[in-house]
Amino acid sequence: MNRLKHLLYDGRLNWIFILPSAILLALFALPLLALFLRSMDENFFTYAFSEQSFKALRLSLATSTITTLVAILFGTPFAYMLAHWKFRLKPWIELFIDLPIVLPPSVAGLVLLIAFGRRGMFGSILSAIGIRLPFTTAAVVLAQTFVASPLYIRSARVGFAEIDKQLEEAAHVEGANQWQLFYEVMLPLAGRALLSGAILTWTRALGEFGATILFAGNLEGVTQTMPMAIYLGFERNLGIALALSVLLVIVSIILLMFTKRLEKHDSD
Repeated sequence: MNRLKHLLYDGRLNWIFILPSAILLALFALPLLALFLRSMDENFFTYAFSEQSFKALRLSLATSTITTLVAILFGTPFAYMLAHWKFRLKPWIELFIDLPIVLPPSVAGLVLLIAFGRRGMFGSILSAIGIRLPFTTAAVVLAQTFVASPLYIRSARVGFAEIDKQLEEAAHVEGANQWQLFYEVMLPLAGRALLSGAILTWTRALGEFGATILFAGNLEGVTQTMPMAIYLGFERNLGIALALSVLLVIVSIILLMFTKRLEKHDSD
């Protein structure tokens, strides 16, 4: 009898956890379900494979891939430095690196425009040497790099920081120099964290909208990425907006599933 009362009590107590979790899960899942149901009509494939969609998809894949490569090339040594070096301004540098993650996208676009726009603080200097950034494909990459590369740096920094210090000391004892330590020891051990950060960066760059539209505009074939095409389609043709949204959701799900699989493999 006492055990039955205990089970009933535990069952009532479990609802304290189940009910709010179910409500929040519904908040996440129902809009996505509505998107898929609303977009699935006879014109879905026509919109999804239209010329405008292909141009936006091609540009999005190209710019997000370039952004990810830039983040890897410049962010990996930067993250290693933040993880292993000690210097006075390190907390402030980490603050500035993490800041774009929490900045509103419109603010990110505005600061880029003020800094590198035609009349921006550094825009005249760039114009003098023949470089024009605003409303170009390069501006898309720059905007994506500004908002997405901190995700890679953060992930890489954590990956490098979690490596056992004794391995580093052992490599030094064996006569390894700084480059050999970084290339032959640290990179392989932090590889999964780097890959996870690269996937998050690529996904974030693929979905970037606010900073891009302010700094790069919405020119078809030049700066119109998939989020831009969705925005334009929402005003002109809802079917295109829905089809492109479904494609972006599918790509994001695939990449996040891959990331979760990496995290599960690490925990095992």
